[in-house]
Amino acid sequence: MEYDVYSVRKDFPMLNQQIYGRPLVYLDNGATAQKPLSVIECINNFHTSKNSTIHRGIHFFSEQATEEFENARKTVQQFIHAEKSSEVIFTSGTTGSINGLAWSFGERFISPGDEIIISEMEHHSNIVPWQMLCERKGAVLKIIPFNDDGTLEINKLDTLITVKTRLISVMHISNTLGTINPIRAIIARAHANDIPVVIDGAQSVQHTGIDVQKLDCDFFVFSGHKIYGPTGIGILYAKEKWLHELPPFQGGGEMVNVVSFQKTTYNEPPVKFEAGTPNYIGAIGLAEALKYLTKTGLSGIAKHENALLEYGSQKLSELDFITLYGQAPDKSSILSFNLKDVHHYDAGMIIDKMGIAVRTGTHCAQPVMQHYGISGTIRASLGMYNTQEEIDTLISAVKKVRDMFA
Repeated sequence: MEYDVYSVRKDFPMLNQQIYGRPLVYLDNGATAQKPLSVIECINNFHTSKNSTIHRGIHFFSEQATEEFENARKTVQQFIHAEKSSEVIFTSGTTGSINGLAWSFGERFISPGDEIIISEMEHHSNIVPWQMLCERKGAVLKIIPFNDDGTLEINKLDTLITVKTRLISVMHISNTLGTINPIRAIIARAHANDIPVVIDGAQSVQHTGIDVQKLDCDFFVFSGHKIYGPTGIGILYAKEKWLHELPPFQGGGEMVNVVSFQKTTYNEPPVKFEAGTPNYIGAIGLAEALKYLTKTGLSGIAKHENALLEYGSQKLSELDFITLYGQAPDKSSILSFNLKDVHHYDAGMIIDKMGIAVRTGTHCAQPVMQHYGISGTIRASLGMYNTQEEIDTLISAVKKVRDMFA
């Protein structure tokens, strides 16, 4: 069935409004995507007719909520093709997943002088937790650089890896440049040296099919709010062997087996890593978003978004007053650019008054900006409901900004 973006748009009530008297053009999906009506109704229905704390009750509503929560885990398992649902941990989001993993992995496996490798293009959430770990443990953080076109200098990886390397953590798709990184090659090189790999999928899971078994990554993380689901919910996938080896990164109810003042023993994964009352309604809403994407068709979504990216890149490249950042041959969903002699913040303010939502600044990736010697960019991030007409509207707005500052 051919992908019909106009039918898809009808499922997103947020899009059907005007901003400053103009139809909303929402191009900030890399920060937060909008929710389809099915997700909104799912969440509202649970609040109004099913709400109860999971796992620890024997009454009807608790048992019903528990069943739906664990079914949500299975939905995530199927969506990312994990081998077992017990390999899926619910967290607060990508940031929560990486922070928890950094603490847990660091406690068990990192010693003074050990090394962790990340890339120069990482989001702050895949930089700072590892920096904190290195400071705490006396470890060393090493960086894979990238070229000016936005491609990783993957040939440098072999020289960065040493006998002291304990972990590699890289983003799948850059949130600032749109680069699709060669994670299969990175994982293969890492595993050849018995090094586990973390993949930050915050910008990839909504744009391309993910099969964690085929990727053979050890860990994979993503957020609900970037994949048309609720905020405050995310996923940490880990191979089963790691979940048994790693200590829990939070303590409290549910994650325990036996508690005494002398000693506490921990529960089995996944609840070993889900202390306290989890965001069960968020988990169920996330599962509903994944069902919506599956029903709509991931291949059709990807084809549509790739066509939009190609069209937008071409239109921006035709403007001699535009600098476009991130022109890797393998790219997804991100148009990051600046206007000559116009500050990105000023341009963004004017674009907003034309009803267009874009993001300006460093996009939580200051080392990327430092690479180019700039203070930030304008970022238009594409989603499944964006249209070619919206790209044209953006181009018209950019031209108007140029004319105002000329």
